[in-house]
Amino acid sequence: MSKLLQTQQLFSFHVMQLLKYIYDKNYTCTLADAYRCPEMAALYYAQGKGINDSQHCKRLAIDLNIFNANNNLLTEKADYEIFGKYWENLDQHCRWGGRFTKLVDCGHFEMQEPK
Repeated sequence: MSKLLQTQQLFSFHVMQLLKYIYDKNYTCTLADAYRCPEMAALYYAQGKGINDSQHCKRLAIDLNIFNANNNLLTEKADYEIFGKYWENLDQHCRWGGRFTKLVDCGHFEMQEPK
């Protein structure tokens, strides 16, 4: 089994854990972007909305829309902080988009491939 496939499987497991955590905290969510083809990543990059080497292209990233108990979409970084910290604590390779410096993306959760 390839290293990438192993990482994708672990990523999927961590996404399941994150989704359970979201619901356990009395929030809900919808799935946004998961897999992104390289052509779409290049288009987003050209538009300044993403990076060319997106983890979405490797099936190692997902974007979530998270809603509070009143069904209001969370829009502030502070609202996502609890989920970002949880995600980062699942594995040393988990990265939360709320910590990105160039393009902050609070609903983005990704995993880097171990070296």
